[in-house]
Amino acid sequence: MPIEEQRTVGGESNSSGPAAIPRAHFVEVSAALIFRHGQLLITQRHASSHLGGCWEFPGGKREAGETFEQCLVREIREELGLEIAVGALFEEISHVYPEKSVHLKFFRCQILSGEPQPLDCAAVKWISKAGLDAHEFPAADAQLLEKLRAPECVWPVASGIPA
Repeated sequence: MPIEEQRTVGGESNSSGPAAIPRAHFVEVSAALIFRHGQLLITQRHASSHLGGCWEFPGGKREAGETFEQCLVREIREELGLEIAVGALFEEISHVYPEKSVHLKFFRCQILSGEPQPLDCAAVKWISKAGLDAHEFPAADAQLLEKLRAPECVWPVASGIPA
């Protein structure tokens, strides 16, 4: 269940897109959708961070000169101690919070090596599709969560990068 009021400005719901957001408070984020045995990996934000205590999909802020894919490989290594392969773009969302605006790209990913460890997050957890509703996610994830909950969205059971 997302917290804060959702005000999506990109994607299919609004044509103003990220270009309409002031650059001073604009953050680009790359996030991973990592499936294993029909479950999805989520991480919990540190209590002291923006939206502290919320669950989210692992990833982080894109640095200057990085592609979204390069950002994701770096962030997952730093945050979880995993080596991943980045697959297809699954969803792209822009969202405005009172203090900043975010543009998120969610990619399907595969673990190449390692087991998730909470190196730079409060906790890690594998959840089923039914488990999505038992966790509090940031409002920016609402559109993605709807897509993941949809009956036509099949969560892969086998390993590999899902199409």
